[in-house]
Amino acid sequence: METLTIFTPTYNRAYCLHLGYEALCRQTCKDFIWLIVDDGSTDNTAELVKGWQDEGKVHIIYHYQENQGMHGAHNTAYSLIKTELNTCIDSDDYMPDDAVEKIVNFWREKGNDEVAGIIGLDTTFDGKLIGKRLPEDRERTTVARYYFEDGGVGDKKMIYRTDVVHRYPPYPIFEGEKYLSLGWLYEQIDQDYELLILNEPLVRVEYQPDGSSLNMFRQYIRNPRSFAFIRKSSMVLAPTGKRRFMETIHYVSSSILAKNKHFLSESPRKILTLCALPFGIALYGYIKWKTRGIK
Repeated sequence: METLTIFTPTYNRAYCLHLGYEALCRQTCKDFIWLIVDDGSTDNTAELVKGWQDEGKVHIIYHYQENQGMHGAHNTAYSLIKTELNTCIDSDDYMPDDAVEKIVNFWREKGNDEVAGIIGLDTTFDGKLIGKRLPEDRERTTVARYYFEDGGVGDKKMIYRTDVVHRYPPYPIFEGEKYLSLGWLYEQIDQDYELLILNEPLVRVEYQPDGSSLNMFRQYIRNPRSFAFIRKSSMVLAPTGKRRFMETIHYVSSSILAKNKHFLSESPRKILTLCALPFGIALYGYIKWKTRGIK
């Protein structure tokens, strides 16, 4: 059995999926499986992947499902993964040629049952670091500690132990909604485990115009129950009072967007929700203004 599963959720991305494939063919270490979760594509993704499987250069597992959104594709991937480690590489990104070698060797040297996995760096296609490096003065951190205590910025790449991921519930699926922040799972894991710091680039990233990261206001209006769910969790688990208050403001606005009249009684922090109410109403109005004309 290979050590690492690299999984790629994809939806109508046949035009750029070759970047990931070509990079995996160039890996200096082949101790991995590439799991492609096709989340309902209507382009030629299936045929493209079949051709790559026939080439036999990379161990590829292909799974097709009806469209559920990114978090639904992650649920499926986690249910299929059997390797010790796993990481997600988006369909428009790719790994540096030595990334798998760095991950596997680092884990063999430092990996243990006390940690959830590894956190490493993202760069742009031309090699420019995204955000800040991870702390140099310690070996471990959590996602929340990096962003909220260390002033971290920019996306980072997490490689998780599969048995750890399997200890947490899957992302909830709300009917008619296709987006829920993947950070919900990372926040749960943060409560119980740290991640080993690997200050090395593990993925090269280029944001596409059709990527969800550039359409957040649209996501707010289209997925209000999903956003209310993640905010409710973060109201309790966020590491600072300021962040918990910000999450509560968003909880109010998303609940109003979802037409949930019971959001106050359902809130895990009722007094905080009352305090955040006017700000949440104002945010709701701003979101409606920013998304006018979007259905």
